[in-house]
Amino acid sequence: MDKIAALREKANKLPLLPGVYIMQDAAGQVIYVGKAKALKNRVTSYFRGEHLPKVAAMVSHVDDFSVIVAASEFEALMLENSLIKRHKPHYNILLRDDKTYPWLRLDEREEYPVFTIVGRVAQDGARYFGPYGGRGVMHSIVNALARALMLPTCGKKFPRDIGRERPCLNHHIGACEGWCRGEPDGEEYRRRMAQAVQILSGGTRELMQSLEREMMAAADEMRFEKAAQLRDRLMAVRELSNRQAVLRAARADTDAVGFNRSARTSFVVLHYADGDLAGKDLEQMPEPLEDDGAAVSALVRQYYVRRGAWPRTVLLPVEIEDAEPLGQFLTELAGHKVELLTPRRGVKRELIEAAVRNAREESVRAESESERRIKTLEWLQRMLGLEQPIHRIESFDISNTGDFGIVAGMVVFQDGKPARSQYRKFKMKTVEHQDDFASMREAVGRRLARFDEGDEKFMPLPDVLFIDGGVGQVAAAVEAMAEHGHGGIPVFGMVKDDRHRTRALTDPAGREIGLAAYPSVFALVGSIQEETHRAAIGYHKALRKKTIGSSLEGIPGIGPKRRTALLKRFRSVKAVTAASEQELAEVLGEKTARSVYEHLHREEDSQ
Repeated sequence: MDKIAALREKANKLPLLPGVYIMQDAAGQVIYVGKAKALKNRVTSYFRGEHLPKVAAMVSHVDDFSVIVAASEFEALMLENSLIKRHKPHYNILLRDDKTYPWLRLDEREEYPVFTIVGRVAQDGARYFGPYGGRGVMHSIVNALARALMLPTCGKKFPRDIGRERPCLNHHIGACEGWCRGEPDGEEYRRRMAQAVQILSGGTRELMQSLEREMMAAADEMRFEKAAQLRDRLMAVRELSNRQAVLRAARADTDAVGFNRSARTSFVVLHYADGDLAGKDLEQMPEPLEDDGAAVSALVRQYYVRRGAWPRTVLLPVEIEDAEPLGQFLTELAGHKVELLTPRRGVKRELIEAAVRNAREESVRAESESERRIKTLEWLQRMLGLEQPIHRIESFDISNTGDFGIVAGMVVFQDGKPARSQYRKFKMKTVEHQDDFASMREAVGRRLARFDEGDEKFMPLPDVLFIDGGVGQVAAAVEAMAEHGHGGIPVFGMVKDDRHRTRALTDPAGREIGLAAYPSVFALVGSIQEETHRAAIGYHKALRKKTIGSSLEGIPGIGPKRRTALLKRFRSVKAVTAASEQELAEVLGEKTARSVYEHLHREEDSQ
């Protein structure tokens, strides 16, 4: 009996009950997870008749399957969601996992509460606003609120810093009330923050009416300076209200979903607040194995779980089989009723058509971009003289400050685009002194060792390896590959010019391959080198900050800037400790240097 017949016979014995099925390949890897109203009917359908190419490709890799019987369709949906999140199966439609939707957090229990940007909502008694499209958007919102209400943006902490220093430039140019003076007082500060909350909660119109009443009252009482201040604040809030679509997107009451299936499938969500378009989110992925209804259902579920905010109504472009359990799932997460609708006419249908039109246009644009990336990779393949197409590029760079914090960053470009969830970082274990060649050999060797051990986080191997450096670094990487039996992977160094810009690639023999003749290849290699350098130096800075920060925290007068200045001068915490008071004073000034010196040597004496 062949494999498909054996699988079909096994599927025929399944019950006609709801549940989840888990497809596995010959290595035991989970390659697809699905749910079904009736397991027998759904699973047997994979092992009989003809299928679309993508389904046929998945079935050809199935070596076995298992099922979990559920009590209801809703329970099956919950199980499927959990298993997909855990296994990230290759053939399931998945949103990319490096996108987050940040929130604004405000703890109103503090004496002087401030907005902070966080990645998720916690049950900690604070208020949360959002989610918004990105951290850049968040910073612009906080800055706009600060300008409108003359709140501080300087980073001082109140009441700790009240009266410590003179007011900064923001106060002198009329951008801040100068809260560091102690006036206005804490009560007025909290009043302004309450007004910021009112804006974020959609009460801008009510706030403007309140400010206008205050302004008129101050004018009637002939307090003209106060009236002028209120007038300026009213104008700033009015200007903010004219461009706060991004705020309204976070309070959307209706979302319209658009879906377009193609080589680059697009999933679009248009957010509507009070009938007006307030924002748009876009996700793109390869063409899914599932039909349109199942794909939309899976994407809607993943999107809202990750976003963490739910409208009252979600308009869908196609009928979905699991509308009832999906609606129940979203309702339980949201804490309020979430209605799923697929209207066929009227205004709501027009909203869906707008979302579908957006999805179609995004797919066309992405496919043209994808074609350009494919062509660029083909040119790169020819330039490097490689026989096999290039899909996965890995790149390494070393970062350190002298002998301190020697680390390596590894980035991955998949089909010409950065795959950030697959980036990896290494802190050297065997290299104690600055040695870029030995560090590169260790980093590449450890990456290959993890692959040899079967670690899924280090699979698959790259089609080509780029090293940020010249022939010496390339030779070190080649040695590591030979030691692990992977000498067939081509390795090239990314060479910079005297202005630290990518100039050429070099092979292990030192032959340089110019990039100027192909601008798109030049741009791709340049972006890979820049991203690799950013990843390595970012890890090094984080390590440096953590190390020196933990050693110098708690010393009066030593903040992040002075800690960085000390490390820049002395290169390590050990050298800072060994420095004389006079040497420290050259960086910190006499008073602070004395405090640091006494603190460090008091710690030494106590050990």
